[in-house]
Amino acid sequence: MKKIIALLMPMAFAVSTSTVHAQVKSSGNPVFPGWYADPDAAVFDKTYWIYPTFSAPYKDQVFLDAFSSKDLVNWKKHPRILDTAGVKWAKKAVWAPAIVKKDKDYFLFFGANDIQSDQETGGIGVAVAKRPEGPYKDHIGKPLVDKFHNGAQPIDQFVFKDKDGQYYLIYGGWKHCNIAKLSDDFKSLVPFADGETYKEITPDSYVEGPYMFMRNGKYYFMWSEGGWTGPDYSVAYAISDSPMGPFKRIGKILKQDPAIARGAGHHSVIHNEKKDLWYIVYHRRPLTETDGNHRETSIDVMSFDENGLIRPVVITKEGVAAQKL
Repeated sequence: MKKIIALLMPMAFAVSTSTVHAQVKSSGNPVFPGWYADPDAAVFDKTYWIYPTFSAPYKDQVFLDAFSSKDLVNWKKHPRILDTAGVKWAKKAVWAPAIVKKDKDYFLFFGANDIQSDQETGGIGVAVAKRPEGPYKDHIGKPLVDKFHNGAQPIDQFVFKDKDGQYYLIYGGWKHCNIAKLSDDFKSLVPFADGETYKEITPDSYVEGPYMFMRNGKYYFMWSEGGWTGPDYSVAYAISDSPMGPFKRIGKILKQDPAIARGAGHHSVIHNEKKDLWYIVYHRRPLTETDGNHRETSIDVMSFDENGLIRPVVITKEGVAAQKL
């Protein structure tokens, strides 16, 4: 009997080791260390990228880092891809980056200075680079949007490319959201046919953090609700036949889990088109933290029901399985 037990023991150990190894095959949440929030995710040349806010007091938010991965599990940090040393008008509160590739260039849109009125310098800027990891340089030498229009604070910018090739800037804090047409060189905004430059598309309960994507010919518009330092921070969405809306709120799809983390919100989406896999990339606050800036970037699976509605996201500690592009 002793011999049988001795023979079985290595087998049991092998199973245990295999189980542990399998767990390592998931990203875990957070996906990389450090306080990072407002993540904008993208796919460039079979590589996943995340561009987050460095979550710290406003005076310390003077740079942006980026992270890249081939499999959603192993992430490489690219430090200080943008720094206020190269953006003369930006002094603090550099946050909520939005990345887009156009032709051979990479454009990084960002908010800076957290302006509270039209009399202050700041707003939404644009930087450009030849590689996704930068370094990024100021594209126009001044903010692209530096005033309040329709009540929207010029922050939390997102760039959406429509099916006809037109790029739109969608942005706004203070419970207002605007959409505007970008010029071909990303140096200015182009008025709509009716002469207006900024059109408000604010849905019910909108606060900040807009995001848009297309699926099966429909426009999915997502945003954050609640207060960014509180447990009620969350993500809701609407669906329309046009990027201009109207957007009627359907409901929340991302919120905190008191057993996992608090304040889950300000997100972006990754779509693995080859395998039709969807992921939501967002920030949340660990249960152990009370500092508003102590936010971490996480990834979880996003899915749709048979009617095209987004199922409520289950936030996890495990994250997502390894997946190459």
